[in-house]
Amino acid sequence: MMEIGQWVSADQYNGRIVKIANSFVFKEPVFNYSGDFPFLWDEVTVPVKYGGDYRLARDIFQKVLTEITGDFALQAKESWAELIHLYRVDKTEIDPRVFLIANDNWMEFTLRYIVDYKRRRITKDLLFTRILEEVDKTNGRVAMASATFHLVETPEITVRLAEPTQGRKV
Repeated sequence: MMEIGQWVSADQYNGRIVKIANSFVFKEPVFNYSGDFPFLWDEVTVPVKYGGDYRLARDIFQKVLTEITGDFALQAKESWAELIHLYRVDKTEIDPRVFLIANDNWMEFTLRYIVDYKRRRITKDLLFTRILEEVDKTNGRVAMASATFHLVETPEITVRLAEPTQGRKV
């Protein structure tokens, strides 16, 4: 098997080949990305500044999410229907969805979607690129948030050391 992870992020191949002994298969779980259901659910979070138009932000994110991942959802629905029949798993939400929470710093949108396991990283890149393009078009009605830190100058400190007197230990 081709190893993923380690020093390479986003579940990409790192170039090492992993051989798994038959005895290992019966001791530990083995995850198969390409078996009966070649899709994964993935999420990205997008921080948006307070004071912005959160309804417009949600609409933008849903539009972009559907545009980029909608075909995966259609394909996955067919695959999931087969899994329901084979393994008696529950029906689940496959369509791309946008969720919002408000935290101390910003409004946090989570974009949840299904993706072909081989296209996970490129899909994230496409999502963020399109989101930034669409946010730029809002002329400030929607703005990305980030944590900022203001470093201030340290006040000047003067240290005076008393000169030792003869005969005394200091």
